[in-house]
Parts: sequence; structure tokens; C-alpha cells
Amino acid sequence: MGSNMAEAHPVGFQWVMEAKAKGARVIHIDPRFTRTSAVADTHVRLRAGSDIAFLGGVVHHVLENDLDFREYVAAYTNASYLLTEEFADTEDLDGLFSGYDEASATYDQSSWRYEKEGRDPATDPTLQHPRCVFQVLKRHYARYTPEMVSATCGVPVDDFLAAIAKDKKNTATALRLVLPDDEGMISLVEQPADERFRTASVEYLTTGRRPA
Repeated sequence: MGSNMAEAHPVGFQWVMEAKAKGARVIHIDPRFTRTSAVADTHVRLRAGSDIAFLGGVVHHVLENDLDFREYVAAYTNASYLLTEEFADTEDLDGLFSGYDEASATYDQSSWRYEKEGRDPATDPTLQHPRCVFQVLKRHYARYTPEMVSATCGVPVDDFLAAIAKDKKNTATALRLVLPDDEGMISLVEQPADERFRTASVEYLTTGRRPA
């Protein structure tokens, strides 16, 4: 995604080609058609700068279709931690998180805390409590529907769904994101690269995958 890996990272790309030879599906998500696109099974052309919306759609797809690696998520992430009642997400405050100060255009993050049980965060191992991180995350990404991704990224809904479709030979989503840190259209259109990696990390953590 966002990289001409075949030319910019040829040493690493050889392993992509070896995986393809063994049956892996290679999807290249990039506004440009490059040598990487030419050898990929599918090239998804999206608008420059819309990477985060596309990634948000992937996270929405994983959470809404129960494709998360639930045992991993519950045991090795903060998904079960409960947030305090003071925390409010963007859908509650018209696009802003709790603690926003309009005069200084900054956030007071004191409401962004976990509820405590003694010294430890309160948890819900079932991940069903409305204030647990998992449910807050699910509500936050509920807006990233295929239709919203299509309108933002310029990718037809059917093409988006085909790109992230569950592999019939695998129990997890077929999409494996490769985001080289020195490539990517986001940096060219002044969107912070750390936001792209943070969004991608949500996909990694919910599916229990290590970044490639």
C-alpha cells in the first residue's frame, strides 16, 4: 500500500514474489500503476491521500464481520480495559474527543483514562461492556462503511470488498498490509504518516498479525 515496492525495496519484494508463487494473493493499493502493480494479482487505484479512510474500512470490515483474532485481542491487547465515564468519542461530540479546548485548540487528556480496580485497569474479558476499548473502537470505526470508503477513496464498492475479501483458503482476511516507512503517498500530500501507521496497527492487532 502506497509503495512501489518492486523498485524501491527489491530485496524485500523477492519474498512477496516467492509467496505469490506459492499461492498468495498480492494486492497493490496505490494511485499509480507501477511495476509493483504489474506483477500484483489486483491493483486498487485510490485517490492520493485517502489511505487512512481505506485502512479504516479494513478495520470496520474486520470488526463487523467477526474476523478479529478474539483470543489474541482479549489476552494481549488493551481491548478489555474499561474507559472512564468521562471519556467521549467523536460520534458523541460532533467530530471531537472529550477534553477539547477551543481557545487553545488542544486537548486536555485527563478524561482519556482507564477505570481502575485498585492499581490495575478494570477489565471485561468478554469484550461486551460498552465502555471497554474493543466496543469503543468498534463504534468509532462503524462510520467506515464500504460506501464511505468508496466516496472518499474513489474505489468502487465491489473493488474494495474484493480486495479485502476473506481468503477461502485461510481463516483470516487475505489482506496483509505492507507499509514501508520511507515510501507512501501520504507524506506527499501532507497527511501525517504516523496516523497511517497507527490505523494500520489497529488492523495488525485485531487480527493478531505481525506487520510485514
